[in-house]
Amino acid sequence: MTALMTILGIAIFAFGLLVSIAWHELGHLTWAKVFKIRVPQYMVGFGPTIWSRKKGDTEYGIKAIPLGGYIRMIGMFPPGKDGKVTARSTSPWRSMIEDAREQSYEEILPGDETRLFYTRKPWQKVIVMFAGPFMNLVLAFGLFLALFMGFGMAKAVPTVSYVSACVLAQGSATTDTCPTGAKASPAAAAGIKPGDKVVSYNGDAISSYDQLQSDIRKSAPGVTIPVVVERNGTQYTLKVTPVENTVYVDDANGNPTSKTTKAGFVGLSPVTTTVPLSFGDSMSQMYDMAKTGVHSVLALPSKIPALWDSAFDGAPRATDSPVGVVGVARVGGEAFAMKAPLIDRFAFEVQLLAGLNLSLFLLNMLPLLPLDGGHIAGALWESFRRRMARLFRRPDPGHFDVAKLMPVAYVVAGVFLCFTVLVMIADVVNPVQIG
Repeated sequence: MTALMTILGIAIFAFGLLVSIAWHELGHLTWAKVFKIRVPQYMVGFGPTIWSRKKGDTEYGIKAIPLGGYIRMIGMFPPGKDGKVTARSTSPWRSMIEDAREQSYEEILPGDETRLFYTRKPWQKVIVMFAGPFMNLVLAFGLFLALFMGFGMAKAVPTVSYVSACVLAQGSATTDTCPTGAKASPAAAAGIKPGDKVVSYNGDAISSYDQLQSDIRKSAPGVTIPVVVERNGTQYTLKVTPVENTVYVDDANGNPTSKTTKAGFVGLSPVTTTVPLSFGDSMSQMYDMAKTGVHSVLALPSKIPALWDSAFDGAPRATDSPVGVVGVARVGGEAFAMKAPLIDRFAFEVQLLAGLNLSLFLLNMLPLLPLDGGHIAGALWESFRRRMARLFRRPDPGHFDVAKLMPVAYVVAGVFLCFTVLVMIADVVNPVQIG
């Protein structure tokens, strides 16, 4: 049964990935047609075509390998110095630039001279290229909003789920029997019990566990303070004497890291429950996730050495290690097979797909060819050059020839391919473990 549920979880993720790719390419296609650019193909996937149908002047289809997709627009690059806009014969001796230019004109038909991508105004090019990543952003926004407001987020509340029997450094094995020489925890000594709701701590009214944790960690060791708890509808005032202990350091989002520090400690763990968020809290949460996503994308180069060690030297895989499609699909399958309510498992799949779409948006916005952001940067540069020419009364420099950047595009594509292969190997031989 576990294997079946794992396969089902992977299948759900794969379907969501296909929808995300199709949705991305639909953005490009829609605005290309709005601006009357001819699009011969709209394909989801790579490799052999397993299904296609032609409608109008566009062939719509699905290919065998669901790891991407594309639309093919004619006339992506301006003509060469000879001014030709018809296909030329290919040659192994031609440069990368001319090969790319020729491929751009392979399917030009009579009357297409006015339907070429490069002839459109810069702002139109920007819209066409931005529309794909923007669709991923819209999908991520919708999925996250439905997840946060409809299902909720796991959140620690100031209700006690577990009381440590003794004072142990965080990261030690949990035990109900104190090792020799270990002191009883302040919470246990004070009589705090699982199920108690902490109402106030040292006179400070408690509304969240984050607030309670902060108050505890700021406590002076050895100083007895009053703690009010609610138990079975009745409030009790207990006396707690915090001690200094080794605790995990939280990051900017309140999540524990592997770093430790010395702080006040009483020895209680909170109840974690799913709490639906308001629209405002959902927006705040999405902003934090987007900010974290940007930092993660910018930090990708710095994570390559550790990723290499995990893939080939057996080094432990960090929890914040880059994960590819194979790794995410595996996580989705494992999560779907876990012993948890079905709604929780579906919520996790939605969260994975929302995070995937946010990542697709951020990666595609990098101003590098062959990514969408590279074409956007080229269109913006063209607009800037033309504006400067008009401002200084100089001749119009014409369309910016993005084809001249194709050697750089091939290098970038090669780097991304190598990185993708490295991540895939790490996902197979040393995958990220989920709790």
